[in-house]
Amino acid sequence: MTGFREPMLATPTERRFSGDDWVFERKLDGMRAVAGRDGGAPRLWSRTGRPIEAGFPEIAAALADLGGPRFTADGEIVAFDGAQTSFARLQARTHLTDPDRIAATGVRVHYYLFDLLSLEGEDTTRLPLRDRKRLLRAAFAFRDPLRYSAHRNGEGEAFFADACGRGWEGVIAKRAASRYHGGRSKNWLKLKCVRGQEFVVGGFTDPQGARTGFGALLVGYHDGRGPLRYAGKVGTGYDERTLRGLRERLDALAAPQSPFGDPVRERAHWVRPELVVQVAFTEWTADGMLRHPRFQGERADKAARDVVREAA
Repeated sequence: MTGFREPMLATPTERRFSGDDWVFERKLDGMRAVAGRDGGAPRLWSRTGRPIEAGFPEIAAALADLGGPRFTADGEIVAFDGAQTSFARLQARTHLTDPDRIAATGVRVHYYLFDLLSLEGEDTTRLPLRDRKRLLRAAFAFRDPLRYSAHRNGEGEAFFADACGRGWEGVIAKRAASRYHGGRSKNWLKLKCVRGQEFVVGGFTDPQGARTGFGALLVGYHDGRGPLRYAGKVGTGYDERTLRGLRERLDALAAPQSPFGDPVRERAHWVRPELVVQVAFTEWTADGMLRHPRFQGERADKAARDVVREAA
């Protein structure tokens, strides 16, 4: 009851709508995390079930101080760049577990809770969403770094317009009477102000000039059970630390041949398709390539096998 649960996932949509039977929340640009406690120290898991509390000790401590002895909750860990949540800024904390190294990054994080899966040994997933959120708000004493994810009732179109005007990533629409269950659901819908999604890295090119690490990542996605579909190369959005760190990880994944089912014209080094990255882009071209892609960060919280092309 208080252990890891597969999180509920939203389905992409291009539809903008309002409705009294829906609630609308800000779409946060961070790392999904399930929290649980069973009388002892709180635990944190990524969306794939990987323990991550060692990487976010301040959040684990806040859950211990501000929550009850037994609960399971769902939320998003974020870092801010000004007023915006920034997955790129959160990258400085990726893979770190040593408290001194974590502190040295200077990156503060917050944990926004938006759902309650169990409380005091009782399963709450069968309750309507509005009831779960009411219980969630009462179950924790919210103060930084623990925050409650507020919502708006009904006025989805106005909320979406406001979200895009503020520079947010988008909005999550949730059916107010829906139950909670693991996996993708049309009871939760994501409406994005900007385009972006996860991709699997299948190779990389050599750096040119004074650049270190690599030139560009070659990325793709799964389409059925066959090899990766090629989506293009991502050559911007990296700092020096990321270039060097990713090159080390890519070298450890070296493979003798391309994992892509499509022809790739680039002269490349191939890797096993295990590394997942977040990429922003302006649009898909007619031939299925990314236009103006930009690297945003590594997604250690998503399995490569689950990466598909997102479509409304």
